[in-house]
Amino acid sequence: MQFILNSSSSFRARSDCPIVAPSFPLLTNFRSGAKFEREERMKIPWWVVSFAYVALVAASSSQDPHLSSARVVFQTNYGDIEFGFFPSVAPQTVDHIFKLVRLGCYNTNHFFRVDKGFVAQVADVVGGRSAPMNEEQRKEAKKTVVGEFSDVKHVRGILSMGRFEDPNSAQSSFSMLLGNAPHLDGQYAIFGKVTKGDDTLTKLEQLPTRKEGIFVMPTERITILSSYYYDTEMESCEEERSVLKRRLSASAVEIEKQRMKCFP
Repeated sequence: MQFILNSSSSFRARSDCPIVAPSFPLLTNFRSGAKFEREERMKIPWWVVSFAYVALVAASSSQDPHLSSARVVFQTNYGDIEFGFFPSVAPQTVDHIFKLVRLGCYNTNHFFRVDKGFVAQVADVVGGRSAPMNEEQRKEAKKTVVGEFSDVKHVRGILSMGRFEDPNSAQSSFSMLLGNAPHLDGQYAIFGKVTKGDDTLTKLEQLPTRKEGIFVMPTERITILSSYYYDTEMESCEEERSVLKRRLSASAVEIEKQRMKCFP
């Protein structure tokens, strides 16, 4: 199946906590005193320990990868969609897409495909925009990214790069998953997920469509009017800084009042 999905300056990303083999205190504490003499004689079947280990690892690996603090917002004619990145999963892909966003490449682009319960797919910016691109935009948009395949699952809200048959042919088209698609796992580069705007995705799913080959396409243009990005950590810092400034200002006023009382 041909699944066509696809700016930069690096932003700080936190590394994921590695999955480590769990320790079992129950086993190591058997010799920690007379209290555990009876337990010391107990024999735990090997399969119980093995099952517990597999269950813990499966639970850990099923968790979402860590999102970086960067957020991108696509403002469409049907509402906003915000998404974040998984730099620990697909660093080169994240770097490329983030640079495209910073250059404004997705502005005036569109969703050329909306397959209910499957994907809402952003068109390649080369040919997908209604506005012409400048030289810098065109140069970045034509770059391809190596296929950074992972064990992250294709579930609703996940962002997955599009490509042609060549696994290293991804450029700027990508899909927002509208449902679970396990048949795509390990074959397309997942690089982030939708953080806000699921209601907008639901609106897109309700639009009339037509079928063209394997693609289910909306009958009207879903335009990405504009895009912007921000950093959640910086936003938090700015808010904290603003609160601190207000407190310092209030303290300064109070100190001045006290000074006037002492030295009229």
